[in-house]
Amino acid sequence: MVPFSVERGTSPVILGQPHGGTYVPDDIALQLNDNGRRLRDTDWHIGQLYQDLMPDLTVVRANFHRYVIDANRDPSGHSLYPGQNTTGLVPLTDFDNQAIWIKEPSHDDVQSRLDAYHQPYHAALKAEIERVKALHGFAVLFDCHSIRSHIPFLFDGVLPALNIGTNNGATCDVRLEKAVLQLVAGSDFSHVLNGRFLGGWTTRHYGRPQDHVHAVQMETVQSAYLEAEIEPFSFSDEKAAKLRPLLGAILKTLAEFQP
Repeated sequence: MVPFSVERGTSPVILGQPHGGTYVPDDIALQLNDNGRRLRDTDWHIGQLYQDLMPDLTVVRANFHRYVIDANRDPSGHSLYPGQNTTGLVPLTDFDNQAIWIKEPSHDDVQSRLDAYHQPYHAALKAEIERVKALHGFAVLFDCHSIRSHIPFLFDGVLPALNIGTNNGATCDVRLEKAVLQLVAGSDFSHVLNGRFLGGWTTRHYGRPQDHVHAVQMETVQSAYLEAEIEPFSFSDEKAAKLRPLLGAILKTLAEFQP
């Protein structure tokens, strides 16, 4: 299994999808316990949710599961949210703070997974950003995520349906941030800007508006497009039909940005 897949388009917008993959190599799967093998912390059906929302999008997907290594974490291992509960570069627990390993990965395991999975995914993403920027003079990375709406270990209460992250405005032009917020605010979906999720390592690492690369993270609660937030995490065509037009309008607005 190749660690990533790329669909190339000519739009200035690139979709990053670091957490939709479910591939776990056999040797790593043998180290997971029964809970870990459930892969519950997947961004379930994120590719289907964003499929064909706009022509000529570039999509970069990680095919490996985040339990192998998390493609949206700092490769140095530094926490994105110091002082808050979170999961690391290679998670030791799931989002409910339950163990996922029979044998926890060693330092050498982590390094080998960085080389085999994390680095190739980001090399591909960086290459697409540079290609798109060369075409248009700028690029917009829209990092697509989803999560269960209620996870007490990570946050209090219930998340809004749409969680926009720009690291407090640092990762994109303020006009892009305002445009996304305006569209979401005009919808029927609850939302927040830079709430519990400010944007992960991908958004913070690539979002350099001064260099004409803009990044926005969208963390969508799974209750907005799944039948239920429990196994088998089935896609809901009915729910998605209400959400997809808004996501499409956001992507269209990003593509029409004039630096």
